[in-house]
Amino acid sequence: MWDLKMVTLLLPFLFATCFAQGTIWDKMNLGKWSQTDRNRKQAYNSLSDHQTTGVTEWTSWFNIDHPGGNGDYERLEAIRYYYRERVCARPVAMEARTTDWVPAADTGEVVHSSLDKGFWCINKEQPRGRGCSNYHVRFQCPPVNAYWTDWSGWGPCSATACNDVGIQVRQRKCVSKDPTPLLFGPSCHGSHIERRECSTPPCEARWGPWGAWGSCSVTCGGGRRTRRRNCIRTSDTVRCEGRPVEFQKCGKKPCPTACQHVCQEGRPSDDCSRCVCEGHLLHGEVLSATGVPVAGARVSLVSQPNLIRARTNSKGLFKIPGVCSGSKTLLVINKEKFAPLTIATFNNGSKTSWVHGILKSSEKPHIVKHPEDKVRYEGQRAILCCKATGSPKPEKYQWYHNGSLLDWKEYKYEEDLVLRDLRVEQSGQYYCKATSQTGSIKSSQAFLTVMGKGTPACKATPDAHMVKLPLDCVQSETNSKFYNAGRCPYNKCVGTLDYDMRCRDAGGFCCSVKTMETRQINCGRYSLPIKVVTECACQSCVEPKVLVRGRVVAADDNEPLRFGHILMGKERVGTTGFQGGFTLQVSPGVQRLVVNFVDPTEKFIDTVKVFIFDKKGGSVYHDVKVMRKVEPIDINAAETNTIYLGEMKGEDPIGQIVIPPNSFHKNTGEVYEGTVKASVTFIDPRNITTAAAAPGDLNFVDDEGDTLPLRTYGMFSVDFRDEANKEVLGTGAVQVLLDTQHVKMQEHIPTMKLWSLNPDTGIWEEESHFHYEKAAASGNGRSKREERTFLIGNMEIRERRLFNLDVPENRRCFVKVRAYMSDKFLPHEQLKGVVISLINLEPKPGYSSNPRAWGRFDSVIAGQNGACLPAFCDAIMPDAYTAYVTAIMGGEELEAAPSTPKMNPNIIGVSQPYLDKLDYQRSDHADPALKKTAFRINLAKPDPNNVDETNGPIYPYQSMIACENAPVDANHFRFFRVEKDKYEYNMVPFEENDLTTWTGDYMSWWPNPQEFRACFIKVKIQGATEVMVRSKNMGGTHPQTTGQLYGIRDIRSTRDMSTANTSAACLEFKCSGMLFDQATVDRSLISVFPQANCRRTNINNLLQEYLIKHPPAVQNNESHVFSMLAPVDPLGHNYGIYTVTDQNPRVAKEIAIGRCFDGTSDGFSREMKADAGVALTFSCPKRTVTRESLFQRLQTNPGQTLTQMARDMRESEGLQVRRGGTQVVAYPSDQQGRPQSRRISNRRRSVVRTRSRQ
Repeated sequence: MWDLKMVTLLLPFLFATCFAQGTIWDKMNLGKWSQTDRNRKQAYNSLSDHQTTGVTEWTSWFNIDHPGGNGDYERLEAIRYYYRERVCARPVAMEARTTDWVPAADTGEVVHSSLDKGFWCINKEQPRGRGCSNYHVRFQCPPVNAYWTDWSGWGPCSATACNDVGIQVRQRKCVSKDPTPLLFGPSCHGSHIERRECSTPPCEARWGPWGAWGSCSVTCGGGRRTRRRNCIRTSDTVRCEGRPVEFQKCGKKPCPTACQHVCQEGRPSDDCSRCVCEGHLLHGEVLSATGVPVAGARVSLVSQPNLIRARTNSKGLFKIPGVCSGSKTLLVINKEKFAPLTIATFNNGSKTSWVHGILKSSEKPHIVKHPEDKVRYEGQRAILCCKATGSPKPEKYQWYHNGSLLDWKEYKYEEDLVLRDLRVEQSGQYYCKATSQTGSIKSSQAFLTVMGKGTPACKATPDAHMVKLPLDCVQSETNSKFYNAGRCPYNKCVGTLDYDMRCRDAGGFCCSVKTMETRQINCGRYSLPIKVVTECACQSCVEPKVLVRGRVVAADDNEPLRFGHILMGKERVGTTGFQGGFTLQVSPGVQRLVVNFVDPTEKFIDTVKVFIFDKKGGSVYHDVKVMRKVEPIDINAAETNTIYLGEMKGEDPIGQIVIPPNSFHKNTGEVYEGTVKASVTFIDPRNITTAAAAPGDLNFVDDEGDTLPLRTYGMFSVDFRDEANKEVLGTGAVQVLLDTQHVKMQEHIPTMKLWSLNPDTGIWEEESHFHYEKAAASGNGRSKREERTFLIGNMEIRERRLFNLDVPENRRCFVKVRAYMSDKFLPHEQLKGVVISLINLEPKPGYSSNPRAWGRFDSVIAGQNGACLPAFCDAIMPDAYTAYVTAIMGGEELEAAPSTPKMNPNIIGVSQPYLDKLDYQRSDHADPALKKTAFRINLAKPDPNNVDETNGPIYPYQSMIACENAPVDANHFRFFRVEKDKYEYNMVPFEENDLTTWTGDYMSWWPNPQEFRACFIKVKIQGATEVMVRSKNMGGTHPQTTGQLYGIRDIRSTRDMSTANTSAACLEFKCSGMLFDQATVDRSLISVFPQANCRRTNINNLLQEYLIKHPPAVQNNESHVFSMLAPVDPLGHNYGIYTVTDQNPRVAKEIAIGRCFDGTSDGFSREMKADAGVALTFSCPKRTVTRESLFQRLQTNPGQTLTQMARDMRESEGLQVRRGGTQVVAYPSDQQGRPQSRRISNRRRSVVRTRSRQ
């Protein structure tokens, strides 16, 4: 047995020894085999694993993707997913070929490969638009006899305490496919174990969740209860912060005790909330502000506002028994359309007492302070302010950012919104919403710009701005008539503020001109100087005055409202002039300008207007129409009276007012019983001439505070007076009836309401709803009575207001309109500051005598991208709504694009077939004798599925931004100025319709952006044709401007229709006066010359005398030109000089031109009167041909002509013609140099002939 055991133990040792000897014996042969095998592997695959031995193997080919889509992706992960057992864990090589068996390297395609990820080819990376081929791949996997498994995960850290350091371990195993066990060491190279340092988390302590509250210590009178929590910690060295126990008050219900309420009179009530005086009776009377008893008012105690104690009867009286009348007893009185009233009671020592309450009409809130635009850097702060007023005052404010309500808990806002530590994402639009018991109102939107740190506040490189050059100036290098003068984008930027928490930043900053340089434009025959913007920077903003100008006249005969009172709110701000003119300066921050014109003679009704104005500065002209009061009629206050609304010849009235008997009352509340002088003035929408007299802007505010439009069916103003002393009377409840036959859109009938105009806000406020009722009505002439259906509403006339029969309309659109300088409609010649108005007309069929009636009137000021006018529209019937559109600039009516003799889409600005659908017609379409200053269109809402109607000029109401940002080549309607052949050039570029482009420079045409002085001289032309007249304006006496060009003005003379062969030109020139530094006067040097064969024949005697008396005088030796140092004084028409000063340059020029045409100092005309108020006279005869040319003489008499030519050549032999140096004459016309050259030639010829005779 022992022997057998020994043999068993020795066998492994002997086997190992034999194996070792065999290995030594075959060392040479084995080395040769291993070297051969290693060379084969390197040739077959250079990426083979040196730990493996034996011959490597290739897998089969795989193709799991095709080159469609983004490309061909042969991902190793995807191949393993589909062929899990056919790919080894660690491929050592990979081969890719196309399905046509072309190697990937020979395809010329951009490919990618990785032994970890696989192979892929991307289509968009291929050259010349090629796509990837379809590839298949295979992998090289070695036959492994022994290999390591993957590492296991890291074991736990040896350290167990918190905040300690320990060791982590991970392992792997060596796996062998050799059935023979290895006795002399491992077959895998490397270590089977790895270690690394590790650490435990830091020690911490935290509280666990709170437990439930315990029971209260008492049941009444006040006690407390507790709850607890546990501290969870990882070490005894740390503690939790805070308390483990929390207390809360409980059992607050008072314990039953005797009432402690002390009453000065009476006893406490059962609930101990008030005092009760048994046997006491409180009497009360409630009147309106005009003395009218208020019926149905609710009376409550302030301590119990929801418990109604009494209601007032028809006489405004109420009684409350048991209420004490001590000073601590307060009553609150509520009534619809009145502001709540809180009033104290008083004790008179008796069992009865009286209180008197005066209820004031409630007013919906309206904004008096709007938030303003601001610019800040990231990290700074800003405040946005909002304030509203009303009766009662608003009690709640909400702020919105980009339409989303801001969380009050985060921002803690009230009227003002404070934003600290600003971030870039807080940029956007902000507005507030104020709410009271009567409604809500939203402010205008303010834009907050938050710029990142390091972002430049203003782009230094100016934008391109092309300036048109004179007609005779063509640049030889570019052959262009335009020059890029540069322009800074006038937007607000971040500057250094003395205090950043003001509602309105003091001295705001704007991106404006920092440096300019003077350049010379090569015009061929002369050089033209120009100042070009070279750098922009953030500088103090130029804040020009914002003005509203106009004239108030009667709507029927243009009689002016002389010395009328102008009110803004309750404050009188001005008076109209003798001709009805007015000028108002708009205060900074005003968003809505509401003006009330009141006639002290009471010839016209009070008219409320909401004026639009240009916030960038300057003045906007408004032609205000007012309605003449209807002559009053006598009515008996003790009888039922009916007053008809809208009496037109041949038409039935639109409605009527029914006044019950004994409804009139005085301001004291006393019922009036005598004869009433009643005047009811109706603004009838069937008469389109009354549209301009419509007060307000026909808008109302809904419950959410949004401003929405109304469509009117008529407005009326009432004036009831005592026959004896002319005292204004009020009325109780009266009925307003609207005849439904005049409502052509049946869907309007259910939504019809009665409105009144708030003269302070210009907003229409709801008075009552209408209800159906059949009643007898008289026909025209009141001779026939028939039963009709009326809409009946009830109202009280508490004060003199305008009332309206209106309906809200939600079918809205925008109409795109642009104004141009001429009928060439060039994009860079668009006009800004033009007031464009749209009158909405009612749907077909209309009235028999007037097929259309107006329903709304809107005006918008054209900006740099035109104007978008709101209008009613219809998607089903293209002609359901139509509109008339007009445009006015500074009192001048612009002309609309023509529609005759043929409709031209390129001129009108709207492409076909949409143009035919809109049925565009200018006002003279049917009658050439009519004015050309308006056009009519159908308001057909665009079809979103029709591509021809998606590019304007009508835009859906939701597409307001698309309308405002529409490119100039999109469809739009057009107006243009009638004035032609006019050119203006300024050395320092300036756009008169945008005052923010003004630059403070000595050579600026307008030296002061707050005040603009326009000067014109009247030049008479005697000749058969009109000619261009030019003024060249140079610096005269100022040391900074002497000899430098201010600018050029060209104008074609206008024919005087009353005088044959006579025309005149009103030519602008540079006024003398202070320059922008306000230090020294510069008398401009002015040269006036017609650009034709003209000769000066007369100078105004008074003008010539003035120039002599105010030296230095300029010599006028040449007859084709007139030069002078411009007068400093504002001379008048007797001198032929017209000077007007205004806060808007265009208005000043328009007024001066009107006076110049008229030849007076205070008139206005657009018809040239060539013989009135003339300064200069030129004779410009038509040049006649009096001698034949050389070719004509050669044809008629060749022999004599050749003989004369030979004689002239002999006479000129030996003579030397001296030529002087070249002289550059600035800005000559084509005709200026020719007569002079001809005179010199004739003079030389005469000298030669004289010498030959000698």
